[in-house]
Amino acid sequence: MRIVVSGTHASGKSTIVSDFAGRHPEYAVLPDPFELVDEFWDDASAASFVAQLRVSAARLDLDHTPGSLIAERGPVDFLAYLLAMDDLAGESGSRELMSRVAEMTREAMRNVDLLAVLPLARGDGIFVAADENLPLRQAMNDVLLDLIAEEDVVGADVRVVELTGDRAARLASLEEAVAARVS
Repeated sequence: MRIVVSGTHASGKSTIVSDFAGRHPEYAVLPDPFELVDEFWDDASAASFVAQLRVSAARLDLDHTPGSLIAERGPVDFLAYLLAMDDLAGESGSRELMSRVAEMTREAMRNVDLLAVLPLARGDGIFVAADENLPLRQAMNDVLLDLIAEEDVVGADVRVVELTGDRAARLASLEEAVAARVS
């Protein structure tokens, strides 16, 4: 089983990945690609998101990381960030770049069985500081929720589940989705 946990920043991805991995040590854990890119790209920029998209796509390749895994973030996250940045700026980015990253996303998602999405919701118990670029956080969430409904982006064989509620409810929903996918 190959799981990607997606969501905007400060939505609980690290927590759910950690909670799941603690109960399922047979899964390889792939950290947030942000931790794997050059510190030079420490800001929210198109270059940073493209670099993270490349890392997240490459590590989903079956030759790169075989077997069961749970990944914090996948290519669809970074495609959503790029589109959200365009929405916030009121302009469209390079059509060629967007076409390439959309294709990378589609290709990488072929190696995913379950996409677990953490939408922003009241009652999730997550406090977010004002310095977390709240407009980008909300815009990315909105774009991500649109993207996961697009079969040509996510893929026909990927099961998509939205995890909501508190920490325990999210973990229970993820485990239920995994069990349903395996059986």
